[in-house]
Amino acid sequence: MIKLIPLSFAAVLLAESVLGADNWPQFRGPHGNGHSEAKGLPVTWSETQNVKWKTPIHGRAWSSPVVWNDQVWLTTATEDGRELSALCVDRNSGKVVHDRKLFDVANPQFAHKFNTYGSPTPVIEEGSVYVTFGSPGTACLDTKTGKVLWERRDFVCNHFRGAGSSPILFQDLLIMNFDGSDYQFIVALDKRSGKTVWKEDRSIDFKDLLPNGKPEADGDWRKSYATPHVAMFGGKPVLLSSGAKAHYAYEPLTGTELWRVEERSCHSAASRPVIGHGLFFIPAGFSKGLLLAIQPPEGQPGGHSVIDLSKATGPDPVVRRDQVRLAWKSTRNAPNKPSVSLIGDLLFMIDDGGIASCLEAKTGAEVWRERVGGNYSASPVDADGKIYFFSEEGKGAVIAADRQFKVLAENKLDDGFMASPAIAGKALFLRTKTHLYRIEQ
Repeated sequence: MIKLIPLSFAAVLLAESVLGADNWPQFRGPHGNGHSEAKGLPVTWSETQNVKWKTPIHGRAWSSPVVWNDQVWLTTATEDGRELSALCVDRNSGKVVHDRKLFDVANPQFAHKFNTYGSPTPVIEEGSVYVTFGSPGTACLDTKTGKVLWERRDFVCNHFRGAGSSPILFQDLLIMNFDGSDYQFIVALDKRSGKTVWKEDRSIDFKDLLPNGKPEADGDWRKSYATPHVAMFGGKPVLLSSGAKAHYAYEPLTGTELWRVEERSCHSAASRPVIGHGLFFIPAGFSKGLLLAIQPPEGQPGGHSVIDLSKATGPDPVVRRDQVRLAWKSTRNAPNKPSVSLIGDLLFMIDDGGIASCLEAKTGAEVWRERVGGNYSASPVDADGKIYFFSEEGKGAVIAADRQFKVLAENKLDDGFMASPAIAGKALFLRTKTHLYRIEQ
């Protein structure tokens, strides 16, 4: 079995060794998997219990908060998408430190009412925070002054229903997905200057027919909202990136495609993969509801490796060890929008309609499946043997990360959750549709 190590950018690895669980620098945290080493997080809360502060956030946006030292950063936008902004909130007091309008947009693209014009989550490191709104604009800000250090507004992409992919950092690169109805590509920028280091078009041929035999026309089948991820295996970093109808692996410093897994019955992937036990676990996207467990090649693939799952006749359509292979797949209550959590040998997930599941990570065998209730877009987080689920209606359910289903608490805040939570220190930083909270005992 290949040994896989989740890989974040170097600054985060250094910070973790010094600060432990004190920062939450990107979508889904230090390792990009929703896990925190924090102890003593609150299990119960309400509008009057365990709220250290509550700060109103103007506009309408679903980006998740990121935390670095004494700062919490997030983005927002006007409901019509004409003004795009970044905010910094003091971690200790909840006061707004910076409220910077970054971009004016004369003619905003269409965004579905379920989405917003400020859905991608920032990524932060010492001294710099990087924010993107997709093709309308990307910027790097000085965290101390709020000054814009560089910006890019030249990427052409019709996001069709609005942008959703969050950026990541790897070494000196800022990496972003752009998957729209017209163009589909992934790009790496020099994080210091904003200049393009490499740009790679998706290799799927979108002129192909859909599984139902109809000509390709609907932008949803070209669209993706997923966040990329970098992992180490075989001693080398691999960039994982879900596009429309396919999940790709690239060499992160050059953008060279290494392999891809095609699943053309699904579209608009929206989550971030998790890694463990020699496997990548990837919710495939909308339409079918499918969770894939993918084993990467042992070493670098011999030539270019591709699985087309629509043509696979068994669980292991590729048997050569230098090729990517499908370990298992599950179609029972797989999420469309929330990412999954890997804790030890178990995978935990909640589907969009509130059904929580626990699976054996190595085999996909179901351990339990229970209704939690509510509707879910936010990705869960876990810490200290507990999983936290946050619903669109404002419920925060705390579940034991165990082979036996056990609800530890059900909590409620006034507005619903679309953004995923952050954890820093002994606090949960929760963004509802209208406010940012610091929840702490």
